[in-house]
Amino acid sequence: MIDAHHHIWLQKDLPWLMGPEQPRIFGPYASIMRDYGTREFLADIAGTGITKTVYIQVNWATERFEDEVAWVQDQADEHGTISGIVGYADFIGDDTRAQLDRLKKYPLMRGIRQQFHWHENPMYKFAQTPDLCENANVQRNVAMLADYGWSFDLQVFAGQMEGAAQLARACPEVTFILQHAGMNEDASDAGQAKWSDGMKRLADCPNVVSKLSGFGTFIHRNDPAFIKRMVTDTEAFFGADRCLFGSNYPIEKLWTSYTALFHAFQDATKDMTSEKQQAIFHDTAARVYRL
Repeated sequence: MIDAHHHIWLQKDLPWLMGPEQPRIFGPYASIMRDYGTREFLADIAGTGITKTVYIQVNWATERFEDEVAWVQDQADEHGTISGIVGYADFIGDDTRAQLDRLKKYPLMRGIRQQFHWHENPMYKFAQTPDLCENANVQRNVAMLADYGWSFDLQVFAGQMEGAAQLARACPEVTFILQHAGMNEDASDAGQAKWSDGMKRLADCPNVVSKLSGFGTFIHRNDPAFIKRMVTDTEAFFGADRCLFGSNYPIEKLWTSYTALFHAFQDATKDMTSEKQQAIFHDTAARVYRL
């Protein structure tokens, strides 16, 4: 079993986790406003059968992007289990290659995430503008990832998916890993139709796969029925060989245990063939992150 989306952190390196709570997309977070290290993560996954994990960057100060990767590489060397690292680089500037070159010496580097999600709701907004995927510099810089054999973890909302599909088509040699199955935050009929339309656009791009993760982000609970619907719908768009499980831990620790979360995903796939389950919980992640 592979967890393709987890985070570990130290407060001293992450000022956004320190001090009084600020409004966050995932609600009150006092309980995780502290160090969350590898030993605690290993205790959280005990008994689940998880043998490999992929670490996803957690927005250290941007000038410390290499320090984050170096620290995680050290954690992996000491504890094992971490089998791949997705670091950070800035693709908006003129040339990202110098940053990528600084990261290529770390053996576990597998990809990059720069969060492009933008929303009219300021609570959900991260990027400064909604159209970064359509930016010529971004497209040119992201295409460089092919030279390193790295993927791009793509984080956008439904309203940005048309532009995200343009980015994927502009970089056909790069694998894009859609975060949280497109961050389905609008439960209205219109919102669901918009999400479905965007997911179909991205699924039409053969170099895009979808991560099944972060489904508690907007509802702030572990909801097995919602997880089952998201897993079923996303698999219908992409196929199991283009879907992969991720825990988004420790964010999901705000409302559930790792064991309960993982069991909800297992239950969501219990009616699928064993081949599809194998793809979702192992094979897709092993392939796209080269584990």
